[in-house]
Amino acid sequence: MQSNRTDIMPPKRKSTQKRKRASKKKSSTLQLNKEEIESTPNGQTNSSPSEEQKEQTNTSYVTLNEGPQQEFIDAPEREVLYGGAAGGGKSFALLIDPLRYCQHADHSALILRRTNDELRELIHKSTELYPKFYRGAKWSERKSQWTFPSGARIWLTYLEQDKDVLRYQGQSFSYVGFDELTQYPTAFPWDYLRSRLRSTNPEIKVYMRATTNPGGPGHSWVKKMFIDPATPNKSFWARDPETKEILKYPKGHSRAGEPLFQRRFIPASLKDNPYLYNQGDYETMLLSLPEVQRKQLLYGSWDIAEGAAFTEFDRKTHVIEPYDIPSGWRKFRACDYGYGSYSAVLWFAVTPDDTLVVYRELYVRKVLAVELARIILNLESQDGKMAYGVLDSSCWHKRGDTGPSLAEQMILEGCKFRPSDRSRGSRVSGKNEIHRLLRVDEDTDMAGIQIFNTCTNLIAQLPILPLDKRNPEDIDTHAEDHLYDALRYGIQSRPVPRNIFDLDPATSPKEQFKPADAVFGY
Repeated sequence: MQSNRTDIMPPKRKSTQKRKRASKKKSSTLQLNKEEIESTPNGQTNSSPSEEQKEQTNTSYVTLNEGPQQEFIDAPEREVLYGGAAGGGKSFALLIDPLRYCQHADHSALILRRTNDELRELIHKSTELYPKFYRGAKWSERKSQWTFPSGARIWLTYLEQDKDVLRYQGQSFSYVGFDELTQYPTAFPWDYLRSRLRSTNPEIKVYMRATTNPGGPGHSWVKKMFIDPATPNKSFWARDPETKEILKYPKGHSRAGEPLFQRRFIPASLKDNPYLYNQGDYETMLLSLPEVQRKQLLYGSWDIAEGAAFTEFDRKTHVIEPYDIPSGWRKFRACDYGYGSYSAVLWFAVTPDDTLVVYRELYVRKVLAVELARIILNLESQDGKMAYGVLDSSCWHKRGDTGPSLAEQMILEGCKFRPSDRSRGSRVSGKNEIHRLLRVDEDTDMAGIQIFNTCTNLIAQLPILPLDKRNPEDIDTHAEDHLYDALRYGIQSRPVPRNIFDLDPATSPKEQFKPADAVFGY
């Protein structure tokens, strides 16, 4: 990964007057953040670094790029992800960031890469930077550790497997950083090392920081944790990636019920690193990459992942602002029910030109079928007539004489459904229909499906659904596919006549499911 220009000079003893001039440089020059050094969380003022520490520190020799790189250094949130396109100077920023507290003896930082080979480049960059930033900084190859004149330490090491994180049990750090976070398949290392984050010095705030490009084995969990909850550059309260619930102090705590901490995602692009961008060669190389890698590394797109099934998805094309659905448009719903996992419900409308509009989503867990039916009916109270509903056909299954099936329970509540298509080959044909609707028509420059931007979970999940490696014609059923299944059920219900044969009364979807057919609840 390319670093940005650093404007690093050999260390020289500066006069007091020169040091004062250096301190007045524009914000793009890294300073030991005055607010971070002189203020405690309670707003009390502490003593400034000693003159000896100032002599040891050469902040003026490191110049940060204005924009995302500087914002990353200044970010006050507990956990921050700096990512996006390649070449934005992310690794450089990650090396600089923990230096803010290196004038304190009890500051300890940990910076990780996935493998030892990847770590080599990071160490090499640090050997160019740290001794020039702090006079007297020393590197120990045996300990994989930098030691600074104050006694502060920064470890640069690798973490290849999830279980390797347990070697830090009993240790504590005031700063933890991950370079290329999406190379970690699970969130376990990140979550575990959060428990190692502590400081007894009120002058030292604890942080977790990460840099990464989209893609890699951890793309999905990183996206859930940092990308999906809020728009880029916007702070948000940390949420559980699975339940979407805000993390709060537990009962019995003095701050019980209050949110724990904030997160933030700061996007970067090649253009944010003028030194590399102006060379031109690196951009040319990125432009030559295959579509998926090009979108990830050049444009920093999180809406596509390696091995993704629906590479046609484009947020600019398929996601629209909500509007009032006209009363004359045909409306219907589709549901994939689950209790232990999730229940996914999507609401559709058909425009006069036969475009399919997804205008509402419901994504809940641990909700009984009867309760779900009531929620659905409440949400539809202002929708007008609902033409029909489609429900996962497995909900009609019965086990002995234990009473009505899940589908029958919902129908008895007045929430009518018919079974989804479970015929042989229906999964593949449903996937193909989604491909067709996502495709942009060359004449109209419009896709066959549009999604309201309020359907946040569908928008987040659809573009990163992975293909089944054993059957590329289908998606991986181990992925989070509940909303995908609801989408597929809805599309396969044939809400729109597609050809002249669909207009035949004998085969029309409108005639196939007659109101008198009690099996379907109509």
